[in-house]
Amino acid sequence: MEVSPESAYCEHCGAALGETKPVPWWHPHRRLYNWTLAWAYRPSAGIALFVLSFAESSFFPIPPDVLLMPLVLGNRRRWIRYALTCSIASVLGAVAGFLIGWLAWDAGVNHLFYDYVPGFTPEVYQRVSGLYNQYNFWIVFTAGFTPIPFKVITVTAGVFGTGASVASPALFFLVFLLAAAVSRSARFFLVAGLMRAFGAKITPFIDKYLNWLALLFVALIIGGFAVFKYVL
Repeated sequence: MEVSPESAYCEHCGAALGETKPVPWWHPHRRLYNWTLAWAYRPSAGIALFVLSFAESSFFPIPPDVLLMPLVLGNRRRWIRYALTCSIASVLGAVAGFLIGWLAWDAGVNHLFYDYVPGFTPEVYQRVSGLYNQYNFWIVFTAGFTPIPFKVITVTAGVFGTGASVASPALFFLVFLLAAAVSRSARFFLVAGLMRAFGAKITPFIDKYLNWLALLFVALIIGGFAVFKYVL
């Protein structure tokens, strides 16, 4: 494919062309962006995406969108594969989170979450548990589709859904699994689809406004935790 020597970005995948400037040490988010974008053409890209998606649903704080977006930008023809990888791994991670809540919560895992997961306090746990009585499907769906920390929901579901107050733990789990599958698939296919549609055109925008986008991303994550602390 011919590329104009005056072009700064590839019209096919949006990759930056020509010599690149060194990234200053005070821009770690740009280093992370460049690093994740490089995974798009590595054979192990799908594995890295799967591991990140799985871990984020049960204990890891960074959402897989951080890797999904640059991977699709780097190879837009595989957007469905990447979105499907994210969805399947995330649902499996949700099941892992459910099992953590069911089998290991009272064995000391609760203290780990209280101490190391921002916004996850005993008070938040009690409020979220109470919401399952009324909004089982919708609370899981909302957390799976928005910046609300999904791991808080999956672990709490495992504790509450297998408790004495639930008449049918099996039915509770099926509803939980359905909500996780629908919400996570909708989110990742939406993100990947947008990157597929606007990939090459959106790369210059990301490069230009990456610092502001990073701040916005952090604000969304903090806002998700704030929902648990001050709203729920």
